[in-house]
Amino acid sequence: MNTPEAPRPPLPPFDLAGALRKVRAAEDAWNGRDPERVALAYSPDSKWRNRSEFLSGREAIAAFLHRKWARELDYRLIKELWAFREHRIAVRFAYEWHDASGDWFRSYGNENWEFDEKGFMRLRVASINDLPITAAERLFHWPSGPRPEVHPGLSELGL
Repeated sequence: MNTPEAPRPPLPPFDLAGALRKVRAAEDAWNGRDPERVALAYSPDSKWRNRSEFLSGREAIAAFLHRKWARELDYRLIKELWAFREHRIAVRFAYEWHDASGDWFRSYGNENWEFDEKGFMRLRVASINDLPITAAERLFHWPSGPRPEVHPGLSELGL
C-alpha cells in the first residue's frame, strides 16, 4: 500500500527566506553525493532535462546520479538563488570535479525548478557548460560533504 509522503518544507509559495533555504538544502544534499537521498527531494514522477539527457522519476534520477558521481570525482558544488516566484526557483551554480585521469573541470550552469504543493521538485531543467581548469585554479576547497557556512559563495568568489 502506498502511503502519502510527508511534505518537504519549505513549501511554495516561496518567500525569500524559503527560497534561500530550498537552494541551500539542495546544495547540501548534492554535496553529500548520496543518489538515493538526493532523489527523494524530487516528486515520484519528476521530469528532468540535464544537458542533453531527459529523465523521468526518482529511479532514473538516482541512476543518473550514480553515473554522474562515478565519473565526476571529488565533486564540490555551490548553488546561488537567482530568482523565485510562487512555486518556481531559478538558480545558478558551479561545481568542480576531476575525471579518472586527474584532469580538473569547473562546470557552470543554470537550473529552473518547479515544485509541487508538498515541496517536492516536479521539474528540473539544467543547462551546463564545462571548463577545463588546472588544480591550481580550483576555488572550492572543503572536505567532502556540505560546503561550510564560512566558505565563500559564487558571488564572493567572482563567479
